[in-house]
Amino acid sequence: MDNEVPFTVEVKDLRTGYGKREVLHSISFSVEPSTITALIGHNGAGKSSVLRAVFGLLPVWEGEVYFEGVPVVNWSPETAIRRGISYLPQGISVFGEMSVRENLEIGLAAIKRRSEARGRIREVTEMFPQLGDLLSRKARFLSGGEKQMVAIGRAFVTAPRLLLLDEPSAGLAARLTNSFFNRIREIAKIQKITVLVVEQKVREVLEIADGCCVLRNGRVSFKGAASDLSDGAKLKDVYL
Repeated sequence: MDNEVPFTVEVKDLRTGYGKREVLHSISFSVEPSTITALIGHNGAGKSSVLRAVFGLLPVWEGEVYFEGVPVVNWSPETAIRRGISYLPQGISVFGEMSVRENLEIGLAAIKRRSEARGRIREVTEMFPQLGDLLSRKARFLSGGEKQMVAIGRAFVTAPRLLLLDEPSAGLAARLTNSFFNRIREIAKIQKITVLVVEQKVREVLEIADGCCVLRNGRVSFKGAASDLSDGAKLKDVYL
């Protein structure tokens, strides 16, 4: 169809930073609809800053950021959420004195039909079956991995068109990482959600990603298909 938007996210010559310190130096990349794109690189490369700029937490100094063809002109986070973007920041983010169900329901405030709200929560418990028996438990009594599942579930429950994930596997046991990433891919594909994910577990996230953008010192050192980095030598060349 001629009116289809070719990219969910398009970043063109983006410069931004904190205070007077520039972190991203004219970076450009794009994310196709209903795909998963991994944003990888060493600590301090600027990965989280990209997510913050797309979500409106970091001002665009120069360049352009588009969401579904619409320019993001220093949006507020509230505008981003209203437009269909959900953001999970780095670190475990739950409300400890609330139950698991209440944590999930925070993202459903705009849904007036209770049946739809129940359906969204049911999808999350299908995504993470271990949460099904914990809905009434206060979040502060959960393990680190369970808290991370609740936080990610709260991001999914809003049914966003774009999901920004900053190191979602943090706090998860190593044995759960692959099944966790596979479940994210499965749900994203079923719900046709575009995902831009920052992750330190590089090989694991590349297994589920369609595209990949590698940052090095605030600049793009690689952008293309994730499968292009299956060769360890090529990955090492663009990553180090």
